[in-house]
Amino acid sequence: MSSITLRFLAEPSTVNFGGKVHGGTVMKWIDEAGYACATSWSKRYCVTVFIGSIRFHHPIMIGDLVEVEAKLAYTGNSSINIAVEVRSGDMKGGEMQKTAECLIVFVSVDSHGRPLPIAPYVPATDEAKTLAARAKAHLEASRAASGI
Repeated sequence: MSSITLRFLAEPSTVNFGGKVHGGTVMKWIDEAGYACATSWSKRYCVTVFIGSIRFHHPIMIGDLVEVEAKLAYTGNSSINIAVEVRSGDMKGGEMQKTAECLIVFVSVDSHGRPLPIAPYVPATDEAKTLAARAKAHLEASRAASGI
């Protein structure tokens, strides 16, 4: 499976001091959707190794319908790059808006935490090819900036 969308309601237990969903909660949702996508692709346990370029566009209100969509963007030998977009909106209005987005890198590992090879992902559509190119460019820029 190369994508997954989680849908649920923003609950009062996720509220921050401003009365909206806490940013840390949104980051947890992003990681969970990314994990589900990466694990579905690799068919193995995966660990988060990088979360980059997280961008919060709009707050999520308590009671909003939330969608967290994770899409496989690019694979390395054992790494899986997942693009995640969070959307939310009032169900009565029916409109969803992008509230957050980021890129996450997972690595498929064995029971001792050692990386395992994964099946390569070959994007089939123009949209998927563009997403793969963006993820690869972002990964290369991050490596260059950190000296890896």
